[in-house]
Amino acid sequence: MMRDGLILAIDQGTSGTTILVFNADGQPIGRAYSEFQQHYPCPGWVEHDAAEIWNSTLGLIDLALQDAETTPSRIAAIGITNQRETVVLWERASGRPVSNAIVWQDRRTAAYCDELKAQGREDEIRARTGLLLDPYFSATKLKWLLDQEPGLRERAGELAAGTMDSWLIWNLTGGAAHVTDVSNASRTLLYNIHEKAWDPHLLALFDIPDVLLPDIGPSSGIVGHTADDLLNGARLPIAGIAGDQQAALFGQACYAPGLAKNTYGTGSFLMLNTGREPIASQNGLLTTMAWQLTGEAPSYALEGSIFVTGAAVQWLRDGLQIIDSASDTEAMARSVQSTDGVYFVPALTGLGAPHWDPYARGAIVGLTRGTSREQIVRATLESICYQVRDVLGAMQADAGILLKELRADGGAAGNAFLMQFQADMLGVPVEVPVVRETSALGAAYLAGLAIGVWGNIEDIAAQWQLDTRYEPLMSDVEADALHARWLEAVERSRGWALAEGVH
Repeated sequence: MMRDGLILAIDQGTSGTTILVFNADGQPIGRAYSEFQQHYPCPGWVEHDAAEIWNSTLGLIDLALQDAETTPSRIAAIGITNQRETVVLWERASGRPVSNAIVWQDRRTAAYCDELKAQGREDEIRARTGLLLDPYFSATKLKWLLDQEPGLRERAGELAAGTMDSWLIWNLTGGAAHVTDVSNASRTLLYNIHEKAWDPHLLALFDIPDVLLPDIGPSSGIVGHTADDLLNGARLPIAGIAGDQQAALFGQACYAPGLAKNTYGTGSFLMLNTGREPIASQNGLLTTMAWQLTGEAPSYALEGSIFVTGAAVQWLRDGLQIIDSASDTEAMARSVQSTDGVYFVPALTGLGAPHWDPYARGAIVGLTRGTSREQIVRATLESICYQVRDVLGAMQADAGILLKELRADGGAAGNAFLMQFQADMLGVPVEVPVVRETSALGAAYLAGLAIGVWGNIEDIAAQWQLDTRYEPLMSDVEADALHARWLEAVERSRGWALAEGVH
């Protein structure tokens, strides 16, 4: 039963959780959002309280339904998208997390990754998973959790582990479903993207009991129903699951090979649809599952993961306290003609693609007595665009294509200065859609496809609407010179924590 064709989308992000209600036209009609606490127990460590996230999610669902002026009984299905790689370990009987979740940004396992590299393990891991050997991914985090308390491995049958999608689904279904989808599984360093299953060799390598792990299903398909004691007793099908970046690619209607999007969130994630076959990267990118529709072969993507973009703006607000809100940055950046040679490398949790240096640390270079806070703000926004250019160059080299346009989404896609500078740096148009919360939209589309709200992806593609198109205005010579100087700044940030002996 389609009810009214309304889809509830849960977008469980790194900084907060957003709940959106979409109608059959793919338009949001209800919304609720809340940030949650970030925990930094040691330098380079980042944790979340998974119980806090679940409790806030449940409350936000009620608020979003109220905002949409609807009730649970009118919702056709639930779609879930989530921060990827973040790991939760919990007790099956009580449902309580064993400890805080370890967040994708966390770097505590960098030394262990170095040990595996020294053993010559990286190539085999990459061949099986499409991923680099880096603390970013889930396997080393889960191993770390299991190593901390004696006896946890022996209790594996009493425990469950998973990424945030699995955690939310477990709670939504009252513990009836312990599942994930191919897109999230492919981000763990435990999933073989060729065999399309958990890899026994990698489970043994990381000493992770397979009984901990969720079942793997398609991204679009019913995996369970909400428990009777939730949502006024309405048993809603959970029918869409995808990691946030894959969901955004789907929500941006990038269904054909060669189409790409970039999400400007806490980090930035440039993703290119490569079709039904994985492409192995030679340039520091990740080969990952994009999605799988029920009854179809999976689609693959190349991805460049940039760890800190929007998080750098948060740092300006919360750490340096030189801005009151992120919305201030556009006017501040426009108030100065340039940064006067100031570059900010926001390697606050290391460098991601294509540099991959967990020991890099943030650096602001080129400061003088005349440097203003406006120039530091502008340098922060420009750093986002430089990092995206780094990734796009690697992506075009791997895939052998020249991008004709880039579809942009995420909160910062509303910053006109940022989008224009991005077009200037890339030398191609940047397109921002009407609906910018495309991760949530992609989760809604995946859920709606599973239950017949939308008949096929062509129906969905027809709903994509352009809001603003930014054409490049800067000359290639000027853009290349600015980017070359950026790369010099990047070199100054590399290996900093390693040189200081800080892991």
